[in-house]
Amino acid sequence: MMNAEAAIDAVVELGVGDRNRVGVGGHSYGAFMTANLLAHSDLFAAGIARSGAYNRTLTPFGFQREERSYWEDPDLYNYMSPFMHADKVNEPLLLIHGEADNNSGTFPIQSIRFYNAVKGHGGTARLVMLPEESHGYAAKESILHMLWEMDTWLEEHVKNATTKPEGAKIDSKDRD
Repeated sequence: MMNAEAAIDAVVELGVGDRNRVGVGGHSYGAFMTANLLAHSDLFAAGIARSGAYNRTLTPFGFQREERSYWEDPDLYNYMSPFMHADKVNEPLLLIHGEADNNSGTFPIQSIRFYNAVKGHGGTARLVMLPEESHGYAAKESILHMLWEMDTWLEEHVKNATTKPEGAKIDSKDRD
């Protein structure tokens, strides 16, 4: 969180960014990071997460550099899972996933369940499943579709957003 806030502070200080119009996104582990940033902060106007792992209990024998199993440290797995904090995602979230993702940590069910959890708590979310795509997208049509979805999402929820996300910081220029 501190790194994300420092990056936002830097672009605002340089005069090239608006603190209230910053999006965050990532693929795979970056998608996991994006979901966690949205669940645990109000730094961003919206997020885009592609082919991520959001429920670490679905990878019970470790993830990234974590070698302990779920049964050895269930509290860690629950804490590290954005899925367990879906009720706190109050920014719009675009989820994109390949329907044929065969990466053991990022099966498509990860995005489907996280989408349902965010929507079930009243959040704004969109789920796009890319047919016949695995963890990395290869078909020209899929890449163009993904880029269109991302551009449309950022235009609506970041660039042209009409309201600030709940709890968002307001830059001193925006104060009366």
